[in-house]
Amino acid sequence: MEILNPENFPLRLSEIPKPPGNLYYRGELPSWDDYIFLAVVGSRNYTNYGKNVTEKLIGSLAGKSVVIVSGLALGTDALAHKAALQNNLKTIAVPGSGLDNSVIAPRTNYALAQDILKAGGALISEFDPKFKAAPWAFPQRNRIMAGLAHAVLVIEAGEKSGTLITAKIANDYGRDVLAVPGSIFSESSKGANKLLHQGATPITCVEDLHEALGLNVDSTQQELPLENFTEKEIFVLRALREPKSRDDLISELSLPIYELNITLSMLEIKGVIKEDTGLIRRIS
Repeated sequence: MEILNPENFPLRLSEIPKPPGNLYYRGELPSWDDYIFLAVVGSRNYTNYGKNVTEKLIGSLAGKSVVIVSGLALGTDALAHKAALQNNLKTIAVPGSGLDNSVIAPRTNYALAQDILKAGGALISEFDPKFKAAPWAFPQRNRIMAGLAHAVLVIEAGEKSGTLITAKIANDYGRDVLAVPGSIFSESSKGANKLLHQGATPITCVEDLHEALGLNVDSTQQELPLENFTEKEIFVLRALREPKSRDDLISELSLPIYELNITLSMLEIKGVIKEDTGLIRRIS
């Protein structure tokens, strides 16, 4: 376990009201200046919609210089960390406890914390290493998450959700607050929809998220020398502006399975796509 002194904080964290005195950390800290830090928060009791949205949006960031920050809590936090790991993105967890193995909370996410460390991510806390989580500690740690982040993405949140605390802090710090709209009939979406009413940036698709983070969605496609590809290969490449499964491609493109498989094999041979953890993504 290491200690991060204030002089080594990213400037955006140093400038928040009441910054932490020191931070304890385990694992590997990414360069503060070479990545976009996106805090992802949401409901503890997420819906299938929230799960799908979390996995799709984070999956679309594969290969980008983005670090996913979340709180290691049950629900959306855990989903966000897992999606980051599955897509080879760096991720930082900020639990509401110390970082000693004996106190990491919640205990049900202890294995997830170890997976984050094994994958080259990090755990960060301002609390004493053996501090046991307490209710008041979670709102306090939220300011660390918001302070580290360039933007905060709210997936789902009830009307009185603790997630809204993080969003308010982020707004007070001048961070971009992004929110995914949900059904007006869903209790899990009332908080996120309220944030949108208050001026949060709506995230209705992958392109919205990339634009909000300053990522050029079409740069890869524009740089490809299209004369080196068949019409069918270009057709598939354009559908892969975000990582997708074979089933997703079959459904979207209405291609026979054997034709799609041949096309994907040729694109892989040409070195422009890669299949990993069930998703196919463009790599050049």
